[in-house]
Amino acid sequence: MFDYRKFFDWVAENDSRPRRWQSGFHRQLAALHRHHIPENSSVLEWGCGTGDLLKSLKPARGLGVDISDKMIAKTNPDTQGCEFRQGDLHDTIIEEKFDCIVASYLTGYLTDIQKCLENLNKSTHSRTRLYISSLNTLWHPLLVLGQGIGAVVRQPPSNWLSQGDLLNLLELSGWEVITTSAEQLLPFRIPLLNGLYNRFLVRLPVFRHLGATIFIVARPKSKPSLDSEISCSVVVPARNESGNIRAALERIPTLGQRTEVIFVEGNSTDDTWEAIQRETAAYEGPHKVSFCQQPGKGKWDAVFTGFGKASGDVLVIQDGDLTAPPEDLPKFFDAIAAGSAEFANGSRLVYPMEKQAMRFLNFLGNKFFAIALSAVLRQPIKDSLCGTKMLLRTDYQRLLIRIEEFGDFDPFGDFNLLFGSALLDLKIRDIPVRYRDRTYGETNISRFRHGLILLKMTWFGLRKLRFHG
Repeated sequence: MFDYRKFFDWVAENDSRPRRWQSGFHRQLAALHRHHIPENSSVLEWGCGTGDLLKSLKPARGLGVDISDKMIAKTNPDTQGCEFRQGDLHDTIIEEKFDCIVASYLTGYLTDIQKCLENLNKSTHSRTRLYISSLNTLWHPLLVLGQGIGAVVRQPPSNWLSQGDLLNLLELSGWEVITTSAEQLLPFRIPLLNGLYNRFLVRLPVFRHLGATIFIVARPKSKPSLDSEISCSVVVPARNESGNIRAALERIPTLGQRTEVIFVEGNSTDDTWEAIQRETAAYEGPHKVSFCQQPGKGKWDAVFTGFGKASGDVLVIQDGDLTAPPEDLPKFFDAIAAGSAEFANGSRLVYPMEKQAMRFLNFLGNKFFAIALSAVLRQPIKDSLCGTKMLLRTDYQRLLIRIEEFGDFDPFGDFNLLFGSALLDLKIRDIPVRYRDRTYGETNISRFRHGLILLKMTWFGLRKLRFHG
């Protein structure tokens, strides 16, 4: 059996001056992890080597566990708030809970990968993310050639796991895979070419399978804790929806222990504001009901205002036109409560819709943006623009921090929520809804003017999420 403790001891003694290509490779790997892991997270690095990767993440709490005490001794004394300890990677169990777990180029040298992955479940909460990187088996011949000419440090036999092998082991060990990708098409430090190869080419068809590193994001299979008095807050943006206010109150079901309904009126030209005050005053149902007016303009401003007032564990948007039926909300809540989805995204394009529900050009536009956003998010979505979207309030609060750098780019909110969820590596699931005709008023969407805005936001997402570097 391969003694990987001796191997890491050997690396610590013989790899004190990394070659230029090694330095570039590890810098690229660190940048990839920093894109996914925000500063001030709690991070566990399993098989940490020199600890450079862990320290580069600037965690609020960092723990590195390494098989080799010599590798730990080699760690820079400036630990930057990180702790390093020696432990057998097959038997050590860390009971402390971490936001992120990093296993960088480790799985190839373990004798029982499944056992290690099972042990890592002990270090998770419901929103922990596991980041695994491993060598793409397509690069095996190049590595062998590099070792033959002395350009690459000679290494012991590896498990040479394919991406399918890793995915299978993760599923067997209680993990669910969120995204996979091949990274580092040019794993060397070559100015000018690095950006072209590693930001753009490696994201394109054909090339996207050729990166040197297989990068996998996974999550534990666990349920969130929903234990507050208000289980779900339903935010209803209402602009020129006077005729739908009473129906919304009557049709929104109880979600979990108790439901909160928050109407947010926004710059209506009809009597929507008066209708909200009148109908909420007369309401005698089971929900906790409140209302307010948005301070600015646009649906995102209304959603942001409503979510800011919400007290429920779970937040959901219910459009005031009721074309996506409130009766479907329990499907969203059940998916979130069970842990089968972390961001529940409504899809109007599964079931047949009523004749006047969506015009043909709108239908084509929704199809196009769903395909485009699936490429940006690296998770399949069928309808990016359905108004009904649900997530935990704690995830929403983390999401706001991640999208601060975006600025005020999305007047609708759909892309803010989808892009933010992707940056948090949340599991996005489509929930089919039956799309209905309007029973009151007219649509607030302009096909061409708003279509151009959506195109700009899609390109923005490609640059920030897909072609990052």
